[in-house]
Amino acid sequence: MRTALLSVIRPFCFTVALLAAPTLLLSQTPSPTVKTYDGGTRQTLESIFIPPMTNAPFSLTLETEWTRPMGGGSGTYTLVNKRQIMRDRTGRIYQERWLLVPKNGKMQSVMDFIQISNPADHTLYNCQIDIKRCFLIPYTGSITTTYQPAIHPSGALADNAGYQQLEDLGHNNIAGIDTVGYREITTLNPGVFGNDQPMITTREFWYSPQLGINILSKLDTPQSGRQTFTARDLSTSEPEAHFFAIPEGFTIEDHRKLEPEASPQSK
Repeated sequence: MRTALLSVIRPFCFTVALLAAPTLLLSQTPSPTVKTYDGGTRQTLESIFIPPMTNAPFSLTLETEWTRPMGGGSGTYTLVNKRQIMRDRTGRIYQERWLLVPKNGKMQSVMDFIQISNPADHTLYNCQIDIKRCFLIPYTGSITTTYQPAIHPSGALADNAGYQQLEDLGHNNIAGIDTVGYREITTLNPGVFGNDQPMITTREFWYSPQLGINILSKLDTPQSGRQTFTARDLSTSEPEAHFFAIPEGFTIEDHRKLEPEASPQSK
């Protein structure tokens, strides 16, 4: 009889506990707390510029190294990545975007975006790898536009801001490509940029007229440190066509601004 009674009581108690538990949990759940922080910065590294030139195909691996000073004025820390870039004869451009990771560290870089631009139909697809979605936006590059690196002559800057020195580094063959090199050193006087000492920025690049890109580019600034972009494994052969197609399994989300419908009066 005792065994039979327990078999009836236990299921009943278990059911009551399930019903009562949510009420108990709600009464003991604390209000959410959000941790906040002041200060800090967000920086985006701008890579080399790839124009939509026709009849100048290439493929390369771009090595990026970004070195910045540590606090206190001693020591540096460096981030690196490698990514593929291609352009076909029609001016379409394929670029991979890989995350920057500490140099010689344990963290492995991963590809987070693929970008495919087409000057013929003015489209740029930003394809996000983790969600397999391509965001379609307008592309403003044109095959009829001439793109050249900015070169400023030596001399004083406007409003007594400082001065600039241009050095012609001559010709050099880099990765089998003929290039012309320039170095610009810009000095801002104290107080121009909130600086209490002269602020010096150095830009050096080796430009290929054949491909319309910088094969080697260096930028050293007080604000962002030293950035170096080096083209490796450079080929001037036509890349395979499949690189310029939307990756398999990806959906497209059109973010281009739709043209307003014409009013009845304008038809």
